[in-house]
Amino acid sequence: MGVRRLCAVVLAALLAGCGPAAAADPPPPPPARHAPDHALPVAVRTFTVDPAGPRPLPVTLWYPSVGGRVAPGRFPVVLHSHGLHSLPELHAALAVRWAAAGFVVAAPTYPYTNRRAARFSRADVRNQPADGWRVIRHLVRLDARAGDPLAGHLDVGRFAATGHSAGGFTTAGMFTSGHPARLRSGVIIAGGGLAGAFAGPSAPLLFVHGTADPVVPLAVGRAGYRRAGGPKAFLSVLGQGHGEYLTPGRPGFEQVLATVTDFLRWTLYDDRDAGRRLRTDATRPGVTTLDDRLADAGP
Repeated sequence: MGVRRLCAVVLAALLAGCGPAAAADPPPPPPARHAPDHALPVAVRTFTVDPAGPRPLPVTLWYPSVGGRVAPGRFPVVLHSHGLHSLPELHAALAVRWAAAGFVVAAPTYPYTNRRAARFSRADVRNQPADGWRVIRHLVRLDARAGDPLAGHLDVGRFAATGHSAGGFTTAGMFTSGHPARLRSGVIIAGGGLAGAFAGPSAPLLFVHGTADPVVPLAVGRAGYRRAGGPKAFLSVLGQGHGEYLTPGRPGFEQVLATVTDFLRWTLYDDRDAGRRLRTDATRPGVTTLDDRLADAGP
């Protein structure tokens, strides 16, 4: 089966392409402070976006804390999308570690693709990029909401989108023509591109894929990588399947965690040392390899 047909088969099973409505961005706030030089304690919060609307979105939020309160400073935000039949809490191993490294991680529970959905529909993935943008807009408003514990702590000019499997396709669907510049980078794990994806403003992208993935074949991830413009990299997890490398203790976990964290620090904190360190962290003989088209300069 050719790559073009293979992409069509996988995408037909998961979703049809879509993108967010473009909106003018206000000037971003001042740049984020330097990334923390040590792991921070992490707290968790939940809330629902549009609870009375047709697509309510429960969101789990992990954030750096000190003494039971939000840690001082402004933190870039990572929007993380789960895959089919999954839930945000199943991604806690990554989310907690990213929050400890200096990010606020927001993970929505998508209404028709989560594990507990009463009316499960894989085709609803086509609507999830727009859901992701609703979460981003909610967080921008929350940062300005007087009295909210997170007010003034979200660097709302610096978002990244990450996602696994159908969540990776959701992430790709957010990088369409005219997407707001506040979305500065993306990580697509065991996913691929969508119709219209990667056509917007250039943004650094990191693809992560198991070379023996039986659900979303490696060729689909590689096809998305070829379509992406701008700075990009492809992390291959050798001999691994659809996501076991996202579990602590499994082969590839440490390399994936370190590489993605480096990438987020590079793109959201303008940490050039992290950008250079990424290449070393991503390469372990017999475990991971990296195809690298990243620039040395910050994004």
